Amino acid sequence: MKPLEGIRVLDLSRVLAGPYCTMILADMGAEIIKIERPGEGDDSRAFSPFIGEESAYFMSINRGKKSITLDFKNPLDMEIFWELVKKSDIIVENFRPGIMEKLGMGYTEIKKVNPRIIYAGISGFGHTGPYSGRAAYDMLAQAMSGLMSITGEAGQPPVRVGTSVGDITAALFGTIGIMMALHVRSSSGEGQKVDVSMLDSQVAILENAIARYEVTGKVPGPLGTRHPAIAPFQGFPTKDYYVIIPCGNDILWGKLCDALGMEQYKADQRFKTNKDRVENVDELDRIISDITKTKNTHEWVELMDLIGHPVGVINTIDQVVNDPQVLARNMIVEVEHPIAGKMRVAGNPIKLSTTPGDIEKPAPLLGEHTGWVLQELLGWNEEKIRAYLKKE
Repeated sequence: MKPLEGIRVLDLSRVLAGPYCTMILADMGAEIIKIERPGEGDDSRAFSPFIGEESAYFMSINRGKKSITLDFKNPLDMEIFWELVKKSDIIVENFRPGIMEKLGMGYTEIKKVNPRIIYAGISGFGHTGPYSGRAAYDMLAQAMSGLMSITGEAGQPPVRVGTSVGDITAALFGTIGIMMALHVRSSSGEGQKVDVSMLDSQVAILENAIARYEVTGKVPGPLGTRHPAIAPFQGFPTKDYYVIIPCGNDILWGKLCDALGMEQYKADQRFKTNKDRVENVDELDRIISDITKTKNTHEWVELMDLIGHPVGVINTIDQVVNDPQVLARNMIVEVEHPIAGKMRVAGNPIKLSTTPGDIEKPAPLLGEHTGWVLQELLGWNEEKIRAYLKKE
């Protein structure tokens, strides 16, 4: 048994935030009915890179789902939609707020048909507030949340985080909200609306940036690899690249001094406590960098790992997908697509001991499961299905 077996999700979402959320639910056993536009499907089916005519981008975040096509302007297709609403536990959509209401498919209408349904709306700015109706993309959320202002090197232009964290954090918070609503429903019998925004999600993960500003009144800026509240805790140059040294407490500081031949600095008043080290971080950076430049990265990793001090390298993606720890945790898995063939994708990071999730099926072809849904879920006979598919 997977933890979400028996849960059915209508997935009206597209591109990243919604599909990433429903991918997590699919990995954990939920049945995902992905509703797409006839002829075009999810926007991300057109995103590079491609394997033949199939989008690797789409395939990487839509595994394990069933695809049907519905035209919301077609009365018969809307009848199918409402019948599916009656038979589902969750709806996930990431349209701009107000769009579903204009279509007559907002939460108010949905819950009249199925009071038990959990309606998750993942949007750029949320379903309330002055920005609610604005269009949004990941970069806007990163920029407007302040995240971009603290990312990059000091004195350089702001930069976007290298992955779409605006979309992905909203997907993760959306998944958490859905799980909470499912838990409440198990006792109350009632569904509810889950309203998650990309901007809210980015503000929520600003971590100590807000605390630092509220306490000091100083506006945080970018620090490169350096941690703003712990020192030394950054990347240092080596003979051939960089080594990441996170020194999170005074015990580790002593170990680090021994490893780097810096015993004389253990009692140095400039560096005795973490507070001292943060206040004198520029001088500390210079001292440590002069030492780390004397060896290659792998030499420092071996030396510091031997004494139990945290240490790491900055892997490139080709190194990550072949890393023995990553592979041992099944974080790179192979799926076989009926057209694109075999493809490696990121695995599921949630490891449950008795009801683990799994990645069993590839992303669906556009409309691949329309006939199956009509027959198995709605009870249509073959003649009616053939007539409907012929219409398409």
